Amino acid sequence: MKILKFSAVVAFLGLSILPGHAAGLQIIQVPQDSHGPALTGAVWYPCAATPTNIKIASFDVNAVQDCAIIGVKHPLIVISHGAGGTFGNFHTLAELLTDQGFIVAAINHPLDSGQSKVRNPGDIASMVQRPMDISRLIDFILYNWRDGARIDAARLGFFGFSRGAFTGLDLIGANPDWTRLLQNCPVYPGNRFCEQIRSGPIAPTSHDARIKAAIIADAPGGPLFTHAGLSNVSVPLQYWASERGGDGVSPADAGLIVQNLPVKADFRVVANSGHFDFLPPCTPEFAALTAEDEPELCTDKTGFDRAAFHKQFNAEILTFFRKHLVEANP
Repeated sequence: MKILKFSAVVAFLGLSILPGHAAGLQIIQVPQDSHGPALTGAVWYPCAATPTNIKIASFDVNAVQDCAIIGVKHPLIVISHGAGGTFGNFHTLAELLTDQGFIVAAINHPLDSGQSKVRNPGDIASMVQRPMDISRLIDFILYNWRDGARIDAARLGFFGFSRGAFTGLDLIGANPDWTRLLQNCPVYPGNRFCEQIRSGPIAPTSHDARIKAAIIADAPGGPLFTHAGLSNVSVPLQYWASERGGDGVSPADAGLIVQNLPVKADFRVVANSGHFDFLPPCTPEFAALTAEDEPELCTDKTGFDRAAFHKQFNAEILTFFRKHLVEANP
């Protein structure tokens, strides 16, 4: 386990990333099918045009909308947001990866996105459906997106935060034991998880063997992932944890999961950080929107520099995916 502090080394890491290609951006709609409702999302991809500022919801995205893609055999990274999040939460990471030749895709999880009209995070289906959402996104990008033929399907990675990290564990082979939640039921308005668990077996989540490497950031539910439940996880895994936790994520969750993994994870604990520090720095617009009801989304503990952290965080993510999806599979 590494306890990470962030300082002037960030500047070096930032400068070590050489510019490659601008980020093209296309808003996508994955059609409704027998496995779930329509999914709204975005794809970032390499293009040769000069990026400009694009406003998407409360995000300022640096990209070129609908420009022509360049290159072939690009690795693909899919992103899963946390509870109440959106496909744009990690757009700065997507822009960096795209600039280095990756294609990045993300969607709003219908039952668990702040932009969804049918959001119901207190229904356990909001967790169980998430992995299928991502598998459907992968299917769409590989087989129905206009430039899917330019992707190397053998180089597919995953990044997820919070409930998105839980989603990623499921996708790479984990099987949560939902009955263990009954020992400490979450209590907040609208939550029905334990009621539903007591009512009968919870449908198993789906796995996706196409994912060849994964990065997990502050997953909740550590006690749900036993050694037996994690026994099928075999892909290279980088696991990030906040030192202080928050929003239902205990600092002990990561340790429980990493300890039970059959593979050795690249485990990093971020010193002095809270759960929401894994979200990029808030724009003034977003900070104003959340100031009254959810100030913790944009407020850091004294001494923690979220902007500096995310420069190194994103650089480390790029390095991991280069190692396991590019260099390991030339």
